[in-house]
Amino acid sequence: MCNPCAEGEIRAKGVTTLIRSRMTEDPILYTRYRGTDTAILHGLEDKSKGKGDKKMKKKLLALMLSAVMVVSFSAVTVQAEETVSADDIEDTMTSDDGTYEIAFVTDVGSLKDKSFNEGTWNGVKLYAYENGLSYKYYQPANESEATDDDRYDAMAAACDAGAKVVVCAGYLQEAALTQAAIAYPDVQFVFIDGYTLYDGEDALANVAGINFQEEQCGYFAGYAVVMEGFTELGFSGGGGGTNPACCRYGYGFVQGANDAAAALGTTVNINYSWLYGSAYSASAELQTMVSGWYTNGTEVVFACGGAMFSSIAAAASANDGYVIGVDVDQSSESDTVITSAMKGLAAATEYAIGVYYDGEWDTLGGTTTTLGAADGAVGLPTDTWSLENFTVEDYEELLAEVVDGTLVVDNDYENADFDSFENAVVTMIE
Repeated sequence: MCNPCAEGEIRAKGVTTLIRSRMTEDPILYTRYRGTDTAILHGLEDKSKGKGDKKMKKKLLALMLSAVMVVSFSAVTVQAEETVSADDIEDTMTSDDGTYEIAFVTDVGSLKDKSFNEGTWNGVKLYAYENGLSYKYYQPANESEATDDDRYDAMAAACDAGAKVVVCAGYLQEAALTQAAIAYPDVQFVFIDGYTLYDGEDALANVAGINFQEEQCGYFAGYAVVMEGFTELGFSGGGGGTNPACCRYGYGFVQGANDAAAALGTTVNINYSWLYGSAYSASAELQTMVSGWYTNGTEVVFACGGAMFSSIAAAASANDGYVIGVDVDQSSESDTVITSAMKGLAAATEYAIGVYYDGEWDTLGGTTTTLGAADGAVGLPTDTWSLENFTVEDYEELLAEVVDGTLVVDNDYENADFDSFENAVVTMIE
C-alpha cells in the first residue's frame, strides 16, 4: 500500500496575511469568505516570505480551506446578495458541443452519498458553475464490484469526451489512474484521498495527490462526545478495514475517546467494526447490527463510510441513539447527528482544478499535498454545534493544541495496539 506521507509530500500552511491579500485580488473569493471568523487561523505563522510563488500558491489552498471550514463546504457567492449551493447546481448538464471539460470519476458507492463522493463532486460542480465550464460525472461499471478495468474505462471515457481535468476520488483508483495518466499525458488528474503516482521511478507530473489527516478530526469527534458525557460508543467503518482514510478516522476516534476518558477519570467502551461496509452502502444487515448495539447500550456511533450513514442513522432514530457524521457536516441529514468529523473535500477539489486553469499546474502535479488541522482542512462543524457540556470554546482550545503541535495524534493505524488504551475498552466486532 502506498504511504500517503511518502517522498514528495507537501504540507500546505495557512497564513492569515495571505488570505487577506487573496481576498483583495479575487472579488468572488472575497464575497464568498467575507465575514468569516478566522479564529481557526490564530497561531499560524507566515512562513512564506522568500519561498517563491510556487510555495505561496500551495499555501493558498490551506487559506481557502480554513475559511471554508468555518463557513460552508458547498456554497459559492456570485453576488453580494446571491448564494448558490452545490445542491442548486444540476448533477447532469448537456454541453453545446458534446464535450465536457471537467470530469469526476466516483469512488465505490453512490454519487449522492452525502459524504465522500458527493463532497468531492460538489467541488467539481461549484468550480464549473462559477467559471461557466462544462462538467460530467462517470461511475465505473459494476458498482461495488468495479475492477481496475472498469475504473480505467470511466477515466478513458472522460478523457475521450474532452476532459481537461479529471477528478478521481478514493485510493482504489490508484492502478487505473496510473494507467490513464500514462495513456493521456495531456490530461491533468486530481487524486482525492490519493498520493503521488509513478511511471517506473518517475513521478507522473499530470497527477496531483491530495489527502487529509483524518486521524485528527476523528480524534476531535471521539474527544468531544466523551467530554459531552457519552461512555458507550461505536465505530462502523467502510472499506473492510483497507481504506487508509477510514482507518485513520477510526484510529483517531479511539485515541480521542481514550484521552477524554482519562481526563474525566473514567473508562469508555467502543464497539469497532468493518462489517457490512466494504461497498460503503446502506444495507439491512448493517442497520440490524447497529440496532443491536444501540439496544445493548451503545449511545453514539461514528458512521464512517459514505452511504452507510443512512443505515446507521435509521438504527439510531429507531433506538433514540446518536450518530457522528463523516467527511462533511451531516447534521442536516438526520436529527440523530450530534457532530461530524469533516475534511475539506469540496474546497480542495475546487482549488486543484483552479490551479490548472490558472496555468500553475506544476505547483501540484507530481506531488502529494497532505492537509490537516494546521491548514484549517479538518475539524468539527461549529455553525451547527449541538453539544452542551463540551463547548465550541473547549473545542477551539483542543484544536489549537493540534495546530501548534502540542498534541500529536498518531496516524500509524497499521501498528496500532487497540488493547493498549488504558481508558478505552475496544471490542472488535468480526
